[in-house]
Amino acid sequence: MGPGAEFDAIREMLRRWGPRAQGIGDDAALLDVPAGEHLAVSTDSTVEDVHFKRGWLTAHEIAYRATVAALSDLAAMAASPLGLVSALAIPRDWRSQLPEIAEGIGEAAAEFATPIVGGNVTGGALLTITVTVLGSVSRALPRSGVAPDDTLYVTGRLGASGAALAAFEKGERPSPAHRARFARPTPRIREARWLAMHGARAAIDISDGLLAELSHLAAASQVWIALDTASVPLFEGVSIADALRSGEEYELLVAGSGLDVAGFEKELGVPLTAVATARALAPGEQPGVGGTAPAKAPRVAPKSGHDHFSS
Repeated sequence: MGPGAEFDAIREMLRRWGPRAQGIGDDAALLDVPAGEHLAVSTDSTVEDVHFKRGWLTAHEIAYRATVAALSDLAAMAASPLGLVSALAIPRDWRSQLPEIAEGIGEAAAEFATPIVGGNVTGGALLTITVTVLGSVSRALPRSGVAPDDTLYVTGRLGASGAALAAFEKGERPSPAHRARFARPTPRIREARWLAMHGARAAIDISDGLLAELSHLAAASQVWIALDTASVPLFEGVSIADALRSGEEYELLVAGSGLDVAGFEKELGVPLTAVATARALAPGEQPGVGGTAPAKAPRVAPKSGHDHFSS
């Protein structure tokens, strides 16, 4: 790399990343995919004033969270990470915090065994962190894999991220537990691989809210899903209504028949809770989501979760 502020910034990031960055220096990264496995690729962007506002989180936390958001998409497919690339748009008033941004990306990359294999840095009007993740998978969990009579399960507990966001938007300070879940979510990579090996057929990560993700699975699999709201595992201090719509949770929603809940929890230390069942569509019926008793729980409205183009 030659002289200049941009290349100085890249050199500083590489210095901070150390061995967490691998093979950087050419125009493209070369990765080996294990024999017999598929390449899984996903991209996720975190944009200032869309996904966060300045002052809510530290620069380190923003970058960590952005990296986890992308890795969570690999988890949803039961893929193992092979590497990541980051594209950063850094406004002038954020440049002094570039080292912290680099550290946030680097910490998530190291914690979830994902080498940093490339990226790009440019200026911009708003801080934007785009992370592309690459992984490999032998037994994928597509959204279209839900079968009639499957049970749907969620990992962890829901609602803390939405509760933190609601507090931030009102100018209040979230509880420490809610803020921690918002700032440092966990991509369920190990959990997804275990589930794929033990009978799961479909999955999606909960980034737009449980109701929205159930709707996505129903549409992709052409089934009706009956949700038992009383079974949804709630984070402390969160109502069921808020938990159902809480986005950016990055827990998994998975489908299968008779998954080993006790075995999962014993090996991984994470709750796995049955929350819904799927059934075949009746003639002329459209895919959808409702309650276990239709008279008490009508179809979920389209605006049941986060939609980037809703405002």
